[in-house]
Amino acid sequence: MTGYERINCVLSGEIPDKQPVMLHNFMLATREEGMSMRQFREDPILAANAFIHAAEKYDLDGILIDIDTATLAGAVGAGADFPENEPARVNKPAFSTLEMVHDLPPPDIANNYRVKVWMEVCRIVKAYFGDDKYVRGNCDQAPFSLSSLMRGMEEWMMDLMNQDENVFHLLDYTTIVCKKFIELIAGTGVDMVSNGDSPAGPEMISPEMYREYAFPYEKELADFSHELGLPYALHICGDTGLILEDMIGTGSDVIELDYKTDINRIFEGLHNSVTFIGNLDPTGVICFGSKETVSRKVTELLTVYESSPRIIVNAGCAIPSETPEENIFELIRAARNFR
Repeated sequence: MTGYERINCVLSGEIPDKQPVMLHNFMLATREEGMSMRQFREDPILAANAFIHAAEKYDLDGILIDIDTATLAGAVGAGADFPENEPARVNKPAFSTLEMVHDLPPPDIANNYRVKVWMEVCRIVKAYFGDDKYVRGNCDQAPFSLSSLMRGMEEWMMDLMNQDENVFHLLDYTTIVCKKFIELIAGTGVDMVSNGDSPAGPEMISPEMYREYAFPYEKELADFSHELGLPYALHICGDTGLILEDMIGTGSDVIELDYKTDINRIFEGLHNSVTFIGNLDPTGVICFGSKETVSRKVTELLTVYESSPRIIVNAGCAIPSETPEENIFELIRAARNFR
């Protein structure tokens, strides 16, 4: 089987010849390519080559194309910082009062340079691999997360606590932005689209607030992706056990979770109908763990999922740039040899 075939296989609930691996490795790929993060996010050819070379070096089944977590926020007015050797990050809200959401112009992200870079990277990578490897185009932040970046996290939390009705106006606006980015990325030929919505997890807001302010908009993105003919993946960091059933209810085809969510609880909720991506500790295990630790953790993960094929091995979040290559090779070896 090709990597593309393996991932399609587990998405349909069928048993592949080997367990597929798709890594969240953009920082590691950049470092291994010998370029700075600035070069990576500004030059689509360099960025695409980083993903291509990493996929070939480690024989990955899928490529997760991610650039940073500030592209959409920057495209709709938030200020961003662009460190030479770190991912971009939002450092200034798009507006000072929530009422200003009514004055926001219609979003025009298609003409934003950094959005175009992201699209071109997806296009180059998919054209290069064709149906040999599966390409997942991440589409930056989901509406709740994007709203928090546009507003500023502290102010956004206060808005939610005060039950300001303008919260919904901002969420409606950011949903338009997110759907447009999904449409643009879908047009590059990728095989799957995804969003991250980490501030919507229980480590930041209650499950009740998640259901009111995040769930409906995540579901809208999943439905929209399906209208475009693509599977949809949703990522939330932290311990998501309290909202796992709700995340399944979004209609997402794939749910990506990190190591803080109990794997047995994940298996119980997902294994019959939803594909799981994760959930190795990117820092404590993959980056700083020994090869033996990496192998043991991969085996433990796949042992829980032994009766279900619906798993794609990955870290629970972005893999640090300083991760040693021998640990990645060991991760691949352990996953490949499990079945």
